[in-house]
Amino acid sequence: MSEKRELPVLDADAAGLKPDCANCFGLCCVALPFETSSDFAVGKAAGTPCANLREDFRCGIHHQLRERGFAGCTVFDCFGAGQKVSQVTFAGRDWRESPETARRMFAVFPVMRQLHEVLRYLTEALARPQARTMRGELRRAFDDIDGLTRGSAEEITRADVAAIRQRANGLLLRTSELVRAEVPGRKKDHRGADLIGARLRGARLRGASLRGAYLIAADLSGADLRMADVIGADFRDADIRDADLTDCLFLTQAQLDAAKGNAMTRIPSTLLRPGHWLS
Repeated sequence: MSEKRELPVLDADAAGLKPDCANCFGLCCVALPFETSSDFAVGKAAGTPCANLREDFRCGIHHQLRERGFAGCTVFDCFGAGQKVSQVTFAGRDWRESPETARRMFAVFPVMRQLHEVLRYLTEALARPQARTMRGELRRAFDDIDGLTRGSAEEITRADVAAIRQRANGLLLRTSELVRAEVPGRKKDHRGADLIGARLRGARLRGASLRGAYLIAADLSGADLRMADVIGADFRDADIRDADLTDCLFLTQAQLDAAKGNAMTRIPSTLLRPGHWLS
């Protein structure tokens, strides 16, 4: 009788779920719209190249985005969708040299980004030892979505993203419950809560559910957020200086980039400390 083989654990790098701008045709700078606001010095329509996009598809003010009024660009994460659309879906044909691809490419990109975001969360769930009993289900969900992302432009744009996200969310929620069950005692439930500007300095939020919570400008300095589920939480301008986000569930680089931290902010080893944080 053969032994049951353990499924290999994926990581975001190996799965191509981190941005690789060198292999992207500047899709986030073209396909998506943005309005003039505190995040964008000027607005533009979807499908219109940003004025700062160079001929080589690089940003002309990349190292001055915050200073030039484009903070919104610094907190955007395509989860690797840009290079997938550019190099896989359209096989390296860019929208400038092949204008006939532009409309389809710009339609595929936002759908691909959503699919890649789901893949990013499933990848993390697969790596959680507490979810070992779910790895078969998680891997099947991952493989199904990953297969879709490698289909034609038409197949991708026809995808029922809402249904895909709903099915995946059920698995992610179960994963969250398994992980957070290891935290003793009663866990706080702030799912979808309006915590804008909330005073949570030093708060004990270990194992809490902050799924979809609005944490804009909240004071979370010194807070314990270990094993807290923060999927979809809005961390814009949240103060997380000296906070502990070690082993935080479903925390993304974009969420960290949007927050205000420092050298004492503890973050998962898979993420990078934003360069604009105070030392």
